[in-house]
Amino acid sequence: MAKMMTLYDRAVSIAGARVPEGLALLLLRVALAGVFWRSGRTKVVEGSWFRINPDTYDLFRTEFSGLPLAPSIAVPLTSFAEHVFPMLLLLGLATRFSAGALLVMTLVIQIFVFPDAWWPVHSLWAAMAAVLIVRGGGLFSLDALALKLRGR
Repeated sequence: MAKMMTLYDRAVSIAGARVPEGLALLLLRVALAGVFWRSGRTKVVEGSWFRINPDTYDLFRTEFSGLPLAPSIAVPLTSFAEHVFPMLLLLGLATRFSAGALLVMTLVIQIFVFPDAWWPVHSLWAAMAAVLIVRGGGLFSLDALALKLRGR
């Protein structure tokens, strides 16, 4: 039994090292960014970088009518957030802030748009964002590079 615990302790130590943790946080950043990026891409004209599709305003008037903001404000705000914060997450730049912004978006979606989607969808998004808020972007992020360059 003692030998099994020693092997387990060694495996935990290896998994918790900077490189494996950095790879796990990179994967987490890609996964969370992908959810919101794909949603953001549905709100813009296909083939354009950031021209909002006029149909998106109708969607916010009908399907997302529970939002406390008018579509004229919510659509550009959401479209911007669903493009910028995922890009920042992919780069690992302002990771905690970006994950926090996506957590707020998740909670707004949960409360005002799809209140029945907490389990399993929104709870997973919230958990991913929470880990990134707590742990940061990890070794393979621009945040880590910035800290290194600042001498920390």
